[in-house]
Amino acid sequence: MALGFWLQAMSPATAAPLVALCSIVGHLQGLRAIWSGVRWHRLWPFLAAGLLGVPLGTALLEHVRTQPLKLGVGVLLIVYSAWRGLVRRPPIVTGGGRAADAAAGFVGGVMGGMASLSGPAPIIWVQLRGWPKDEQRGVMQPFNMAVLATALLAAAVAGLLDRTFWIWAAMSVPISVIGSRLGLMLYGKANDAVFRQLVLILLGLSGVTLIVSGLR
Repeated sequence: MALGFWLQAMSPATAAPLVALCSIVGHLQGLRAIWSGVRWHRLWPFLAAGLLGVPLGTALLEHVRTQPLKLGVGVLLIVYSAWRGLVRRPPIVTGGGRAADAAAGFVGGVMGGMASLSGPAPIIWVQLRGWPKDEQRGVMQPFNMAVLATALLAAAVAGLLDRTFWIWAAMSVPISVIGSRLGLMLYGKANDAVFRQLVLILLGLSGVTLIVSGLR
């Protein structure tokens, strides 16, 4: 969600690594709380394929137009959120095994390297798998942290972490810490149904902000 808002105020070259940095800070705070939900046999296909996808996404960054990318991802998130919210009994995907999980992780890795959008594809996939909220976070949080840390390192090597980036970081990171703490407090009070609804709402809002930034 932050990416769609920040693109109104800064360039994509600053916004993407800033999203990565603030996400890493937030994930580190909550890692201990979700550690019991980590299932390594489920996590490793996402993680391995995602890390392979990051360099490809970074390499494609110079050749991909960001406006159509943001519009496409935004529309996908809105359509998925609306469909998932309206269908009373959404299907649960049980086929594909680890290869399908790895494919979702690879897409997340490419998108993470390209625009710090590592989350949407794996989030949609783990929801379609029908896993409980603790296991969803047990996949998503370590995955996002590893992929975005790699993307941030790639941005540093590319020389994108300039003075402008660090000025924005000094303002954004402390607020992200506060937001993460509030999120951790609320997470313990949400059951699986409420958690799914919150994720859908946030995905939909994220899609809206990406479309607005893409149109501008």
